[in-house]
Amino acid sequence: MQGLIEKMVARLTPESVEYFLPLSKQLIALNPLLGKNIKLLHTGVINCVHCGRKISKSFNQGYCYPCFTTLAQCDMCIMKPETCHYAKGTCREPAWGEAFCFQPHFVYLANSSGIKVGITRQTQIPTRWIDQGAVQALPILKVASRQISGLVEVEIAKHVSDKTSWQKMLKSPAEEVDLQAERDRLLLECAPEIAEITTRFGMDALAYLPNAEVVSINFPVLNYPAKVKSFNFDAQSEVTGVLQGIKGQYLLLDTGVINMRKFTGYEIELGV
Repeated sequence: MQGLIEKMVARLTPESVEYFLPLSKQLIALNPLLGKNIKLLHTGVINCVHCGRKISKSFNQGYCYPCFTTLAQCDMCIMKPETCHYAKGTCREPAWGEAFCFQPHFVYLANSSGIKVGITRQTQIPTRWIDQGAVQALPILKVASRQISGLVEVEIAKHVSDKTSWQKMLKSPAEEVDLQAERDRLLLECAPEIAEITTRFGMDALAYLPNAEVVSINFPVLNYPAKVKSFNFDAQSEVTGVLQGIKGQYLLLDTGVINMRKFTGYEIELGV
């Protein structure tokens, strides 16, 4: 099986997350490979995920340098949406920004390596939580745009982390947290700042979600590694080992772990 890596596809079921690895036009079911020895061989080919050109180095998980420096989807405001500069007339691609950023977003709490705050588009629930390796997640606010979600996230992040420790996430399941109690605590602590954001953008721009239910996520992991060693196709072309689990966008082998999303656009041969 050979092809260009794309972000792993994940489907949430009550029992476990089902994972699939897109390799060009193929979709490889990964859960049946648990417990089996696999080999990933990078052929040396890398293609830009946007324009398709062959490149020697990728940026921002799969882009060539020209795309990385010109596409709105690669701009810093995607990572820091509170810095949105659309209103200043400096958006790299206004039409793309209107479609991507000016749509409903959710502010959520998740439990990946511990409790964290995050944001995601409505269409990315529960995919975003799975990608982060969260065992629990709870949407707490629905807002009108990406910028608003970022502004709220910044305030909540003053009281709780906005990042996942990937090493800790890969070593064990996170201990269960009462996310609804944490939601109530954080929204109370951030009430003045959230009120200011509401005043700035209008009452319709933000809605609380007091009746939202916690989503629980079980990952297909046979054994967690005691020590996390990360593989990198830029340093070594071949990765082999017994597939012990899949979590977030990582394959957990008995020899180490590899973030498949990081190598989007890389051509590999997959052997079992």
